[in-house]
Amino acid sequence: MTGRTERGQAAVELALVLPLLVVLLLVIVQVGLVIRDEVLVIHAARSAAREAALGTDRGQVAAAALAASGLDRRRLTVTSAVAGQEVVVTVSYRSVPIVPVLSRLVREVRLQETCRLALEASPRGGPPEGAEKSVQELRHETANGSSD
Repeated sequence: MTGRTERGQAAVELALVLPLLVVLLLVIVQVGLVIRDEVLVIHAARSAAREAALGTDRGQVAAAALAASGLDRRRLTVTSAVAGQEVVVTVSYRSVPIVPVLSRLVREVRLQETCRLALEASPRGGPPEGAEKSVQELRHETANGSSD
């Protein structure tokens, strides 16, 4: 009689465990999408900083960030400022969950990246006077996350 009492056990176990496995899989997919968005934000910040280092206007800087990343323009914010002989660009993005279960728990994830580069040209068209760090040094600092 042992076989008769355990007859539907595998189906019941599957019915109990399968929803948990599906939710776990959806969480893994959503985390992967947020990581992808973070990489795109970093790429957008670097591209926008390269554009800003040339002395272009803020519209072109924002366009460079958008073109480099392909992120949704309604959730992307680009700010740039000149600080001495370097330009500072900050790119912010609101990553929203696309997984239905998670969208009820987490409304959005804010991602932000700041990149600093030396000005490559002054507004008059020549190289900046007294630039203390080269563009390569600043790119290296940005990649390593350190600054003076």
